[in-house]
Amino acid sequence: MRHFTYNGNKYQVDAQGFLINPGDWDENFAEGMAPKVQIPGGLTPEHWKIIHFIRNTFEKMNTCPLVYIACKRNELGLGDMRRLFPRGYLRGACKLAGVTYREAWFQETWLEENIVHHTRAYETKKYPVDEQGFLIEPAVWDENFSLQTAHKLGMTDLLNKRHWEIINYLRNKFSDTGEVPTVYAVCEDNRLTIEELEKLFPQGYHRGAVRLAGLRAH
Repeated sequence: MRHFTYNGNKYQVDAQGFLINPGDWDENFAEGMAPKVQIPGGLTPEHWKIIHFIRNTFEKMNTCPLVYIACKRNELGLGDMRRLFPRGYLRGACKLAGVTYREAWFQETWLEENIVHHTRAYETKKYPVDEQGFLIEPAVWDENFSLQTAHKLGMTDLLNKRHWEIINYLRNKFSDTGEVPTVYAVCEDNRLTIEELEKLFPQGYHRGAVRLAGLRAH
């Protein structure tokens, strides 16, 4: 069991430092965790506005808001979000708010330990996934996994060339660095606006693009 301690308060966290129980969150947790997500100078009112937006959304709707929603509701561009949370939206803002993509599954049910699927032109295979449908081992990914996952996400149209460019970009970056790139990097390297990314993956960057690529962001 891992713990993070700040100002005498102890919090149970996972291996990546995310709060295990969102209900244990308080502002002390955010203040103490800020330097660990590349915000060494302390949290400003701008930071707190986003952190409290995420917390309020979670408390009202039991879900971690998508980066698209956080930007729109707070009238921020992706560059503004990167300036405030350079480690990333999930690994920066959401971590400080004590929630992550795990807190978003009341709309979906993934009860099977594994999924079995068949898509025309691809062989039938079994893929081990976690409780949210993320591939447990990235090395077993193939395009068939992306197609079936897209269907489960309600993406009824076929994945087009642009979808595959993003999916392959994510796969290649992960292969090179061992990390899932931030949403900032995806947009910048692929010359995408946040609105264009939203149209491609309306379920979210992590819950859509990253999951289709057979990865899990931490």
